[in-house]
Amino acid sequence: MNELVRMVDVTKVYQGGITGALNGVSLSVDSGEFTAIMGPSGSGKSTMLNLIAGLDRPTSGAVTVGGTDLARLGETGLARFRRDHVGFVFQFFYLLPNLTALENVLIPSQLKGTSATVRARDLMHTLGIADIADRFPARLSGGQQQRVAIARALINRPTLLLADEPTGALDTHSGEQVMDLLGQLNRDGQTILLVTHDAKLATRYAARVLSVVDGEIVDDARLETAERAAAEIIRVRGEEASR
Repeated sequence: MNELVRMVDVTKVYQGGITGALNGVSLSVDSGEFTAIMGPSGSGKSTMLNLIAGLDRPTSGAVTVGGTDLARLGETGLARFRRDHVGFVFQFFYLLPNLTALENVLIPSQLKGTSATVRARDLMHTLGIADIADRFPARLSGGQQQRVAIARALINRPTLLLADEPTGALDTHSGEQVMDLLGQLNRDGQTILLVTHDAKLATRYAARVLSVVDGEIVDDARLETAERAAAEIIRVRGEEASR
């Protein structure tokens, strides 16, 4: 596989901080990987995502995404990089309440100056929310709102999808549905970096789990669990049966 993300000896110390949010982190993520990042609160997980997304800059070290050294980009360049190459899914959905579900999905494409209504409706159909396109967020369940947020994150065909605790505000059933969707997206080729506190979700869906403690990666495990293998067999058999 081709390397998509590279962090080299990255340190992040926030102003007035005594200890670093990240302490000399080095990481390589290939295209097509589904990588979960786990660790206690304050360990540096979200800081890693923010640096990879170009939302923040490291105190030292280098972050490269798709061959682009983010340190070489100014604020306008970083905004364009995020718009064109990165999709975000967060614990809280951040939908605009005065826009319909479809209009929320379309926001990134409008910022890019493109017309993507057909793609938006196709994404909503794939994610099982085509029937709520004209509803406002207040009339949607948490699971539906998160699916809208996922469609919005995918509208510009991002190289990298970053998900920060995407099931944290959902009940168990809705959370599993969202993770099933992320798993399917990854099988279709989407690179995903997921921050989660849920070890069960991490090991069930991700092929790689990073453990972060006190700003350092203390474990990097590549997984091929029996559960994931069995799920893939069931999926393939289902596709064959439907042909």
